[in-house]
Amino acid sequence: MKRRLLLLGLLPGCSVLPDRPYVEARRFPLEPRRAGTTPPRAGAPSVLLRAMRAGSALEARGLRRVRADGTLFVEPYAEWAAPPPEAAEAALREWLRGSGLFSAVTAPGTRLTTALVLECELLALEAEPGTARAAISALLIEEGGTPRLLGQQVLRGQAPVAGPSVDDAARGMTAALGDTFAALERALPGMLPARR
Repeated sequence: MKRRLLLLGLLPGCSVLPDRPYVEARRFPLEPRRAGTTPPRAGAPSVLLRAMRAGSALEARGLRRVRADGTLFVEPYAEWAAPPPEAAEAALREWLRGSGLFSAVTAPGTRLTTALVLECELLALEAEPGTARAAISALLIEEGGTPRLLGQQVLRGQAPVAGPSVDDAARGMTAALGDTFAALERALPGMLPARR
């Protein structure tokens, strides 16, 4: 017992208490929403939206910001409420449901047979001073006996960042992702197969 007390006395620099106060992480939703919806036209096809893949380091939840000197900084106490590819996939599914382009937008595991498959990858989601940027790649495939590529594009969006706060950055990145979804919505009619 005496030995233990002596050892504890020799270690005055060791402490189990943290040297910094606990800071709770702030979580932001990544849910860009379209302004209004359009009903699907008669005979519109259904589409399967596959799980969105993540580009380099984009599976992490931390908000990514680019400093004025061009270096990338990941916020230590500000993050998305869900991993960005998962949140972006859910938001894109809702966006496309309101576009009027498809009779149904389904998820993996559906029992509905769809003629079209949309595969997307989140390529960028970051804020820099004054501007937020987002990018996705999209691949539209027609299913059938032999799958056929209908179109492939990289779509980019941007939005202003109102100020230097983390809240401003999160709002800007969400709006930039919405701008990217709008670009995809404009591109898809040119990829869709002609109606038979």
